[in-house]
Amino acid sequence: MGAASSKNPDSSNGNDEREENLDHAGGQLYVSLKMENYKLKGELIPHVYGSVPLVGSWDSSKALAMERESTSMWELSFVVPPNHETLDFKFLLKPKYNNTPCVVEEGPNRLLTGGTLQGDARLALFRLNDDEVLDYRVFIKADRVSPFDLAASWRAYQENLQPSTVRGIPDVSINAAPATGLENGLAATLELDLEHYVVPAPSSGANSGVTYAANKTETPRSLTRSGVFSSFDAVNGSSYVTNNSGSVTVDQAVIGKDMEVMIPDSSRIPVSPGMIESKSVGTFTSMQKQDSHRGLFVDRGVGSPRLVKSASSTSFSTGGELKMDSEAKKVMPAAAGAVAAAAVADQMLGPKEDRQVAIVLVGLPARGKTFTAAKLTRYLRWLGHETKHFNVGKYRRLKHGTNQSADFFRGDNPEGIEARNEVAALAMEDMLSWMQEGGQVGIFDATNSTRKRRNMLMKMAEGKCKIIFLETICNDAAIIERNIRLKIQQSPDYAEVADYEAGLQDFKIRLANYERVYEPVEEGSYIKMIDMVSGHGGQIQVNNISGYLPGRIVFFLVNTHLTPRPILLTRHGESRDNVRGRIGGDTALSESGELYAKKLANFVEKRLKSERTASIWTSTLQRTILTASPIIGFPKIQWRALDEINAGVCDGMTYEEIKKNMPDEYESRKKDKLRYRYPRGESYLDVIQRLEPVIIELERQRGPVVVISHQAVLRALYAYFADKPLNEIPHIAVPLHTIIEIKMGVRGVQEKRYKLMD
Repeated sequence: MGAASSKNPDSSNGNDEREENLDHAGGQLYVSLKMENYKLKGELIPHVYGSVPLVGSWDSSKALAMERESTSMWELSFVVPPNHETLDFKFLLKPKYNNTPCVVEEGPNRLLTGGTLQGDARLALFRLNDDEVLDYRVFIKADRVSPFDLAASWRAYQENLQPSTVRGIPDVSINAAPATGLENGLAATLELDLEHYVVPAPSSGANSGVTYAANKTETPRSLTRSGVFSSFDAVNGSSYVTNNSGSVTVDQAVIGKDMEVMIPDSSRIPVSPGMIESKSVGTFTSMQKQDSHRGLFVDRGVGSPRLVKSASSTSFSTGGELKMDSEAKKVMPAAAGAVAAAAVADQMLGPKEDRQVAIVLVGLPARGKTFTAAKLTRYLRWLGHETKHFNVGKYRRLKHGTNQSADFFRGDNPEGIEARNEVAALAMEDMLSWMQEGGQVGIFDATNSTRKRRNMLMKMAEGKCKIIFLETICNDAAIIERNIRLKIQQSPDYAEVADYEAGLQDFKIRLANYERVYEPVEEGSYIKMIDMVSGHGGQIQVNNISGYLPGRIVFFLVNTHLTPRPILLTRHGESRDNVRGRIGGDTALSESGELYAKKLANFVEKRLKSERTASIWTSTLQRTILTASPIIGFPKIQWRALDEINAGVCDGMTYEEIKKNMPDEYESRKKDKLRYRYPRGESYLDVIQRLEPVIIELERQRGPVVVISHQAVLRALYAYFADKPLNEIPHIAVPLHTIIEIKMGVRGVQEKRYKLMD
C-alpha cells in the first residue's frame, strides 16, 4: 500500500561496488512513479508538480501529466543523476479538458532522495468535496542505468522514427527494367556455372528423393517383437536373414543400431475431430451423383480449387462430455492458435473415439498413394499433430520377403490374400497401439482395394479411432507409366531383379490383378482425389467429413500436387542491425547486404532464366524488399506472414542487453525456444501458425518461388520440407547469403545449397 523502491538498504558489498562504479561512470537513475485506483474518475487526470529537477515549478498549470498504463494504473518515468537534489513534489488531479479547478493530494510534500522515498509510505488522498475522497496507491521504483544503455535506447528510438526506404512500393510489383546504379557491379557478377557455389547440405536435411518413400515409414513393431523379418533391404541398411520355414530372422546387431525406439510422450495428446463442419472453398457447381448417398463431384478447374460436402454428411456431433477427463488432459498438440483452440474444443465436446483419426489410403498401385501419405504426414507433424505413417508394403516385405511375383497378388490366390490380410492386420494393430500411447493421426498406407478388406479395418478400429478413407484415382496414362517406372527403379520389391523390362512386366501383371478385384470406396467417411496429382485441374469428392482436423486435411489435399518445381529459400542481405547484433527492427541493408542483393539477382536470372512463371515472395520489412529490388522480370509479392518473429519489448535489443536487463526472460527463452513467447511478441509456435497459408500456397504453386525472408521464418519453412521435429526448429542453421533450393516432385523432396558470399 505505500511507496516501493528498488534500493535495498541491506544490499551486498557487490551491489554497493556496482553502484559506486555507476556513479563514477556517470550512471543515472531511472525513476518510475505509479498511481493506482480502480474507481477512477474518467475526467480527472493524475499529474505531478514540484521542485527541480523534475518540474521546477509549483504552478499547477505546468504540472506533468501521467500516462495511462492500464485501466487502473497511471505512470510517469524520468531520469535523474544519482546525486540529484532532493525532489520535493506532490500529486494532483486535473480536469481532462481545462486547467481548473485542480485537486491537490492532502498531507505533506513527498521527498525523493537517491531514488528512495523519505518518510512513511502513504496513500495519495484527494478530497473532491465534503463527502467524497479518492485514494490512490503509490508505487515508486528507481533503477540505475548506464549512460551507454540510455544512448543505445535513444539511438534505437531515433532509428525507428526514420521513414522506411521502401514506402510507396506496392504489395505486388514487377521490375520491367534493370535497376540503376552499377557500383560493385563487377563484384556482384557470378561464375557462369552455378555449381561453383554449391555447398554441402546438412546430413539430416530435406533430401528424401534418394530413398524409396515407403522405407521412411514406421518400423513394424509387431514384427520386431516376434523376430520375423524379410531379406536384405539395401536402401535403409537393415539386414534380414530368411529361416527354413520361409519367414525370416533378424540380424540383431543391425537392428539395434537402426531401429526406432518409440517412447510415448505424455505431453502430446491426440486431438479428435472438432465440431466444425467441412466448408466449401470458393464457388462450386453440382455435378453428377454416383448414388443418392454419395458426395458430389466438383470440377477443380483452374485457379482456386473447389470442393463440396456430401448432402448425406452429418452436421455437428452431439456426443461427449463437456468436461475433460484425465486422458484428455494429458494429451495436447505442441501447437498454438487455431490448432490449440480446436484441440481444446474437440477434447471437451468430441466423442472419445474421434480423438484419434486413421487416414486409410485406397487405390491401385502407382497412383501416388505413398507420396500423398508422406506429404500429409509431414504437414500434420509440422502443425503440431502427433502423426505416423504405416506402410503395409513394408510389413509384407519384412514378413514374406521381397521376391514375391505377381501371382502373390492375384485375387483368386487364397494363400496370397490371407498373407496380405495378415500383414494389414499387424500394421493396423501397431497403429491402434500407438494411438493408445498418445498418437493422434495414423496414415494407413496400402491398396485396401476391396470392400472386405476395408470392413476388416473398420471393425478393428471400432470404438478406438475415426476412420477416413482417402482414395486416389488417376486416369492419366502418362502419369501412371511414369509412376510404374519409378516404382521399378526404387521399390525393394525389384531391387534383386536384374532385368528391368522383366520387372516392368511383372509389375504390370500385378497391377492387372488388382484392377480385376478393385472396388471403389462407397462406405463410411471418405475423400476421393481424382486426377489431382498433376496440379492441372482434377476433382475431389468429400463424404461425411466434419471436424477441424479432417477439414484441414481436406483443405491441404485440395491444394497439393506432385508437379516438380524448385523453391528457393534465402535470408535477406545483411542488415545494419545484423552488424550491430540487434534483433528485430526494420533497418536497411549494410554494404555487404547490398552486394548480396545484386549477387542474388544475378543468381535468380541464371537459375530461373527458362522459368518465366516464377515469382518472388518477401516480407513487408524493408531489408527483404531491398534484397529483392535488383531482381527484374518476375512479380514480387509482399507477405505480412513472412515477417520476422515479433520480439515484442525486446525488439532492437542485443541478446547481451536482454541477458543483462531481463535475465528471467533470457533464461526462459534459453530453456524452451520453441514455446517461449517474447513479452508482447511471438513464439516459434505462433510463427508456424501464421505460416500455414504460406505452406498451402507453396504446395499449390506450379511454378518456382523465391522466398526472401528472415531466420526464424525460414527455419519454420525449412522444417516443413525437411520433416524436422518441432523442437529442432529454433536450432536449424539458416546462414546469411546462402540459398537453399528445395525441389518438390514425385521423387520426394530434394535439397541443394548455394553460398554466394561469406
